[in-house]
Amino acid sequence: MSFIEGKLPMRVKLVQGFGAVAFGVKDSGFSFFLLIFYNQVLGMDAALVSLALLIALLVDAVVDPILGNLSDRTYTRWGRRLPWLYAAPIPLAIAWVLLWSPPGGEAPSFPGLVAIAIAVRVLLSACEVPSASLVPEITQDYDERTTLFRYRALAGWVGGLTMMVLAYTVFMPGAQGLLQAEGYFAFGIFGAGLMAASVIGSAAGMHRYVARLPDHKPPPFSIKGAFAEIVEAFSEKSFLILAAGGLAAYVAQGMTFSISNYLNLFVWQLTREQLVMYPAVLFLSVVLMFMVVGPLHRRFGKAKSAAISAIGGAVIGLVPYAFFFAGLWPPAGTYASTFGFFAFLLVANCLGIVSMVSATSMIAEIVEAFEERTHRRAEAAFYSGNWLIQKCATGAGIFLTGQIIAFSQLPASAAPGSVPSAVIASLVACFGGAVLLLALVAAYWLWRFPISRTEHDARVAMLAERRRRAPAAALDEPPQVSPGAHSAGA
Repeated sequence: MSFIEGKLPMRVKLVQGFGAVAFGVKDSGFSFFLLIFYNQVLGMDAALVSLALLIALLVDAVVDPILGNLSDRTYTRWGRRLPWLYAAPIPLAIAWVLLWSPPGGEAPSFPGLVAIAIAVRVLLSACEVPSASLVPEITQDYDERTTLFRYRALAGWVGGLTMMVLAYTVFMPGAQGLLQAEGYFAFGIFGAGLMAASVIGSAAGMHRYVARLPDHKPPPFSIKGAFAEIVEAFSEKSFLILAAGGLAAYVAQGMTFSISNYLNLFVWQLTREQLVMYPAVLFLSVVLMFMVVGPLHRRFGKAKSAAISAIGGAVIGLVPYAFFFAGLWPPAGTYASTFGFFAFLLVANCLGIVSMVSATSMIAEIVEAFEERTHRRAEAAFYSGNWLIQKCATGAGIFLTGQIIAFSQLPASAAPGSVPSAVIASLVACFGGAVLLLALVAAYWLWRFPISRTEHDARVAMLAERRRRAPAAALDEPPQVSPGAHSAGA
């Protein structure tokens, strides 16, 4: 049974989405500023910094499903999610400040960097997993779930882009701004405050809607039981299909984000002024997504919207490169070239986000399918599983970008406009071929997602009737289901 029946109040949409700002702040810091801070400002070896971040990501990916299971098992008068959302943000804010202002103002040891990076990632997961898991609990409506996730996507991007713009214009302005340690301290302080305010503010705003004792008291936590439940949840056929499509989509996303600065500088030769406009274009693409994802879901459903958008985004994003190498594009670095590139980027990134929002929203429907056969809800298990896939796949995408750059023989410390055209062509061809292939794989699996709007609505009605008829004692002791009895092959 959902917390809210019918149309969601605007207050719920706004405060639920606001909680995702913390994820955007973290993503912006880790993706764009952390490596250059520890390498160029604090003097740590870049390879060691990258290795430390990789170790932290892998540890976090393993911990996520356990956090999800713990959240699903939480039993308080405030429900299963709110205690996490009140407890984790302050430690997260402290860890975020320490990440950007190490004790003594000097580079930490390698184990020290690993430890603080793990702390930030795990504490962020302790906020994001319960927050996202609230969505299928708040509403069972097929379209309203999409609405909540588009608000979360908008808020996450706004948080990340806000930190990026503030970094370039307020905290680390000027040509040498990124190389001054003082700016990163202010960056960390502001980001910490914003992360804590977003998570705690979101939880407080939702408190009166979701703070209630769960219907069923879970059994005591045990490592063996937790992993048995995680394996059972991950064996859900619809989840495995979604995971296959999401894996390809997240690898493509990791490649696209990590290679974007190389393409902006060496293919499109964007000036500093034009680079400052780049985040604005990304923000407009998020606003466009916010406007079109709902109508797309009502017209095509979530699965087909995700599949169509995955292919459409990849193709449209590569069109400028095809025109460029065919000699049908204005000279790189000119405003005609830049604004033409931005126009295609606007649509391509919009479709890419539509695909991701659609896939994330589809996880909510898996919750009821799992409940139908197990008499148990496991929202956090599925969302933490999606995070595990996202983090590992994004890391793989970044790794593939490194291999593509090495294969194309792009020289170190190259100046825009001085790189041989054959090198640029090799770089773009490898990237474009990989992105198209991954988009096709993602679309194939996302299209095959088995839960339609009609099936979901029928399942919700059936579960409501089952809850109404079942005596309380039967609900407290659900039938035991073998984790292997309903695997993907069943």
